Amino acid sequence: MSQEDVVYECIRCGARSTASELAQLPEIKCICGYRVFKKVRPPVVKQIKAL
Repeated sequence: MSQEDVVYECIRCGARSTASELAQLPEIKCICGYRVFKKVRPPVVKQIKAL
């Protein structure tokens, strides 16, 4: 998984942006002004073979 695939979501407003979009900004901040992000998990569920 490359860095561009990582999606972050603002805790306050829920706006999503990629890591490359956040890297272009002078400071890591959402459009609403909040600075706390969480990493969005991919929708694919890993399945592991039972032993």
